[in-house]
Amino acid sequence: MAPWTIWATALAVYVVFRWWYDNWSGPLKPAEIEAFMQQLAGRFEGTGNSPEVLRAFLEADDGREFLMVNLVKVQTEPVMDPASGQRVPGVELFRRYAKRFVPVLFRTGGHPGFVGRKVGGYIDAWNVPPDPDWSLFGLMRYRSRRDLLRLVMDPAFKDTHPEKILGTLATFSFPSQRMVSFYLGPRISVALVLALLAALGHLALLVP
Repeated sequence: MAPWTIWATALAVYVVFRWWYDNWSGPLKPAEIEAFMQQLAGRFEGTGNSPEVLRAFLEADDGREFLMVNLVKVQTEPVMDPASGQRVPGVELFRRYAKRFVPVLFRTGGHPGFVGRKVGGYIDAWNVPPDPDWSLFGLMRYRSRRDLLRLVMDPAFKDTHPEKILGTLATFSFPSQRMVSFYLGPRISVALVLALLAALGHLALLVP
């Protein structure tokens, strides 16, 4: 095998990765937004969520990736499992929801950015309601706002939504975009890993 084939393969893999990881479709178009909102009609009832807030977020689409900030208070008391009819700890249903949610997130070009558990109460809080005793927080990377809607409409996500409701006592989420970060994102880290593997393969060819 010639050394250049190793580097060409690494480059091809990286191109495929970027094809999956980046949004190549641009911002949402007005017709797409209307179609999505019609499909979501009726799903806001009884949730406390606002279709106007979602519409404003979609109409301001810039085509860029974003991070969804999630704060979650997990249900620890027993609840009725919709699958088995048995009473199980609510946290078990939340874990089941998370295990089914993440593959759907990956399928639409997203991934967890950071997930952590809460280890103390509010240290600094102004003019906000009392701490509801959050359990954990998560930053979920979405490739685009279009992919967020694709995830919401995915049958696998809709099927597991009752488990989220039963396993969650309280939650709120809001979208954000990165301003400063000292962490290497997948675009750089994947490139570095592929370059390292290609370099090791190249060196292996040089060893007698």
